[in-house]
Amino acid sequence: MTELGPAEPGAPGSPGSPADPAAWREASFAAPPRRPIFELEGRAAPGLYGAGWLLTAVGCASIFVAFAATGGGPGTFLLGVGGLGALTLGLVAAAGAQGLQRKADGIAGYAGPSPFIVLAAALTGSLLVSALLSATGLFGGGTPLALLVGVLISGAFYLGLIGLLVVGTGALTWAEMGFRRPTAPALAGDLGAGFVLGVVALFATAFVAAILVTLLGVEPVGPVPVPTSIADEVVDLLAAAIVAPIVEEVFFRGFATTAWARRIGPSRAILRGALFFALVHVLTIGGADASQALRIAMIAFVARIPVAFLLGWVFVRRDSLWASIALHATFNGVALVLADLAGRTVTGG
Repeated sequence: MTELGPAEPGAPGSPGSPADPAAWREASFAAPPRRPIFELEGRAAPGLYGAGWLLTAVGCASIFVAFAATGGGPGTFLLGVGGLGALTLGLVAAAGAQGLQRKADGIAGYAGPSPFIVLAAALTGSLLVSALLSATGLFGGGTPLALLVGVLISGAFYLGLIGLLVVGTGALTWAEMGFRRPTAPALAGDLGAGFVLGVVALFATAFVAAILVTLLGVEPVGPVPVPTSIADEVVDLLAAAIVAPIVEEVFFRGFATTAWARRIGPSRAILRGALFFALVHVLTIGGADASQALRIAMIAFVARIPVAFLLGWVFVRRDSLWASIALHATFNGVALVLADLAGRTVTGG
């Protein structure tokens, strides 16, 4: 375990840090009171809770109608965008109400909103902004610049919602999620461990993916656009090996794994976080037909389990967000370089 100094708030093993057993042991035995889902009486924030349900229902209905509509046109687009906006606000309201309720119920360890709801709000918000930008014609899909813009948009929602719903409500601090200034030796150890494990994870992923590709007869296409110039290669690396690892590690390890570790223990939190991370990365996978899409999704999901597990393990083991960021950046960066050299036959996370 990396040492940051005695008795510093947020130092490894100190009260409140992800590695502190006391931060989650008590919470693992605490369960919030059960209430009827649609009952407002006794809620800590009944207005927010009701708004969350109403806006979520309106948003889902609007999106369904927009997808079912034939002919398209401005009206259909506005209905879909309006639905995404309502759904995003509904999920944010629901997450806020859940966090306030858990705090009022005195839940120990972590009394904030579920990472699942926060992620859903971030994804719908990102889709909303991306749809509006696409409508302007400024960023065409399938280009390195579009990838970078998309990652930045997602990152803004990840960090913004964590700041609003988690840090803003006092459920966790940034320091408790791993934003701490390490000593030089600790940082060197974190970066070194991340680099070594990143290479190990890359070989494990390639091995598992090769077996699955042979068994299922399909090969996933990498999510990173093929570069046509040196500038494109730089933008790809910036998006996939710098921006994405930082924002995803803040969310999946700093926030989600820390929150779950305080409620169910570190080991189960690492496993849940790994499955969560792998699942999120296959949500947008498609194919020529349903069978092909399912097989590609299975390969992408299972192949990501090794790196997803190692990301959670190194974060908890070293109590360092820097270690998991280094692992993630190494994995994506080396995979991207090898993919360019080999015609994009290797994909990053």
